[in-house]
Amino acid sequence: MHTTKRFVSRMTRQTLALVLAGGRGSRLHDLTKWRAKPAVPFGGKFRIIDFPLSNCVNSGISQVGVITQYKSHSLMRHIQRGWGFLRGEFGEFVELLPAQQRIETSWYVGTANAVLQNLDIVRSHNPEYVLILAGDHVYKMDYGTMLAAHVECEADVTIGCIEVPLEEASAFGVMSVDDHLRITEFEEKPASPKPMPGQPDKALASMGIYVFNSQTLFDELIRDHDLENSSHDFGKDIIPSIIKRLRVCAFPFRDPTSNKVAYWRDVGTIDSLWQANMELIDVSPELNLYDLHWPIWTYQEQLPPAKFIFADKDRCGTAVDSMVAGGCIVSGSKVRHSLLFSQVHVHSYSTVEDTVVFPDVEIGRDCHIRNALIDRGCRIPPGTRIGFDHEKDAQRFHVSPKGIVLVTPEMLGQDYPHGL
Repeated sequence: MHTTKRFVSRMTRQTLALVLAGGRGSRLHDLTKWRAKPAVPFGGKFRIIDFPLSNCVNSGISQVGVITQYKSHSLMRHIQRGWGFLRGEFGEFVELLPAQQRIETSWYVGTANAVLQNLDIVRSHNPEYVLILAGDHVYKMDYGTMLAAHVECEADVTIGCIEVPLEEASAFGVMSVDDHLRITEFEEKPASPKPMPGQPDKALASMGIYVFNSQTLFDELIRDHDLENSSHDFGKDIIPSIIKRLRVCAFPFRDPTSNKVAYWRDVGTIDSLWQANMELIDVSPELNLYDLHWPIWTYQEQLPPAKFIFADKDRCGTAVDSMVAGGCIVSGSKVRHSLLFSQVHVHSYSTVEDTVVFPDVEIGRDCHIRNALIDRGCRIPPGTRIGFDHEKDAQRFHVSPKGIVLVTPEMLGQDYPHGL
């Protein structure tokens, strides 16, 4: 057991992680109008990018580059504030790699091109393995076990994969594997995805997590760069092109304790983001944020404890089946089955139910809100009703396919706050 741990730890020390955090996240509508998707708040006090970064640190990978592009100011500021605890003198870092036209006179045009344009930086760290990660998924994963599987498989490339319902598989890269987990076919976002053998209702989908032997990565990025018809994307171009030429293996992501399919969420829509936050309120949620053995690190503001005030019969400050972050004041109002991020003030005689409220929100008196997602900095006027009449809500706000009402400051005629 001790030998295995040292073996995995040796590999993690020789690994450079690159987190792709430059995407627009357009399916999140107005939530990503002024911020990159990885900077979207999640879980009461975190941002989405905190999860892959925490996975790196907890896995023993302490050399990380974050590749940014789209509206990245709040993302970069969050990383500078919350991820500066690694020690540079020990070769540890979380390094920001913004689009800067290092190799070409264009901005990043695909995930592979984003890495290619930082190739000189990647080479300067002289890694044996390069771990490519998406910056916009929520999960807890020990990358050390994936690196060990990569070496054991004698693979050139290993792809993290997860079982998904067949009807949802068209949103992913779908693969077929042999008995030794070598990938035999790979198709990016197929219209008719192939089911897994013996499981006609499921497909094996890519998580957008790749382990490359470093020289393999360098060679394939340069090869792809020279192809005129390539979109320079890992899923669309690089991975399909290497299946027959190289040894590409799958790493099924499973819970190490139960061996069941592990928790992993693509929170790329308003509905999925709202649902993933709501799941955290459950008595025993799949994603355990209280796990001291696998902490999620973030920038921690210094805030006072949450406060609940007034205990009159018709004016009692309460929160039940909810998560309430520091700095919140629930004043003579009722919060039910909701998640309140930091510094939310709910004024008297209001009710908030089945709602996710991002930081720095003020909900006025006598407001009634349900099935909503309230963006950072909103000032909800007294007497507002949200979530009771979708036709009326749609005139002012965005209503998702499943009836979740997204409210942003701009929709209320207010300025966006500094520090989204």
